[in-house]
Amino acid sequence: MNRLAQETSPYLLQHAGNPVDWYPWGDEALERAREEDRPILLSIGYAACHWCHVMEHESFEDPATASVMNERFVNVKVDREERPDLDAVYMDAVVAMSGQGGWPMTVFLTPDGEPFYGGTYFPPEPRHGLPSFRQVLEALAGAWRDRRSDVASSAAQLVEAVRHGSTLQPSADPLTETLLSGAARGLREGFDRAWGGWGRAPKFPPAPTIEFLLRRHVQTGDEEALALATATLDGMALGGMYDLLGGGFHRYSVDERWLVPHFEKMLYDNALLVPAYLHAWQVTGTSRYREIVEETVEYMLRELWLDGGGFASAQDADTDGVEGLTFTWTEEEGVSAEFLEPFEHGRSIIRGDLDPELRRRLLEQRELRPKPLRDDKAIASWNGLALAALAEAGRRLERRDWVDAATELGDFLLTRLGDGDGRLLRSYRAGRTSGPGFLDDYANVAHGLLELHVATGELRWLEEAHRLARLAVELFGDDERGGFFLADRER
Repeated sequence: MNRLAQETSPYLLQHAGNPVDWYPWGDEALERAREEDRPILLSIGYAACHWCHVMEHESFEDPATASVMNERFVNVKVDREERPDLDAVYMDAVVAMSGQGGWPMTVFLTPDGEPFYGGTYFPPEPRHGLPSFRQVLEALAGAWRDRRSDVASSAAQLVEAVRHGSTLQPSADPLTETLLSGAARGLREGFDRAWGGWGRAPKFPPAPTIEFLLRRHVQTGDEEALALATATLDGMALGGMYDLLGGGFHRYSVDERWLVPHFEKMLYDNALLVPAYLHAWQVTGTSRYREIVEETVEYMLRELWLDGGGFASAQDADTDGVEGLTFTWTEEEGVSAEFLEPFEHGRSIIRGDLDPELRRRLLEQRELRPKPLRDDKAIASWNGLALAALAEAGRRLERRDWVDAATELGDFLLTRLGDGDGRLLRSYRAGRTSGPGFLDDYANVAHGLLELHVATGELRWLEEAHRLARLAVELFGDDERGGFFLADRER
């Protein structure tokens, strides 16, 4: 076992048995890199990530690859969900280098933490124009040994590019109708009129965009804004993105038609989509939107609620090492071909409009299967989103049991994820926490507490929301340029 065995993150613990000499992010790893004049290999991912599992199996579990890593680099593993600040900074660097990003993220750093090369997934053998991971390791170790000035120049250029890209240009101009109408016009121009949503594959659920369009319709009567929102909601609901049997949404669609999902289910996606469908139901009266709200909330409470309180972060994409095994079917299992979209390994994804009896029977059958692993750490930010969704949906749909669950969640957030001095912590798992909270933790928990105040009428939730909002300004506000930093000044 390596040093990751002492961590609480399920993602880091997944790598505790690797032959790689992994360090968690911290002073110990950085000091060793400086003392031994070695570059740092930084690998960032998350527990529910399919391609993170693939790269671990192909490279990090391979003794020969691990030997090169251990001899030439100081190796550091980071759970992006625990350290969104590190993830954001180094993702900016990877995108600046390659034009694209994703996970697993692989970044090579100087001992001072400055990036000089990076990418995402690297295969064990050269494939599809990508070098093998071993080739990357050998090339960069050689560059560090023989071309140090080139490495330093690349690092300096990358640091400057990231710094320039993250610089805000403050404006004193008010938020005008012209700005809002321009945003709506841009969304109309970029809309996928065949399948809903924006852009090409992969497509992610655009909950904030849908919320903007719904508000735009309510405030101005813009019928096209409503049409764009509902077309996207309908596309997601009928495709494989939505779990037609158990409720809840998968993380994204690998195709532009919302049919073939990437199978992990994230708490934050579902917590954001509940109010999006709820507000669409309020505006349109479409009963299916209400059903999706009910099914998604029930999924969250059934599959993600933790025994000690709070919601788990995610369900994995894989079951027993096979992507989508829990969620895919064959005709031999009693599903008509008209409801099946081919996937892999002779299995298919369910889509379309199933009658209630068939859905009930198939769900009972699926419940007998092994379930994907669950990342059982409770993240303050994502639980804040879930709190807002539970409280508002419970109030509007007159579900007292949901409001009661929201009340329990509010108490959990302020106790288990509080540090005793009134500040928030990032995550909680198995009686241990993972460090100070970030801006999104404060913002989303405060928002959830406001919704809980509206749902219950209890003043204490409003007071706590106000306290956290003021604390967020104190900890994260940029007094010089305006706006907020993701991490507090101590980081």
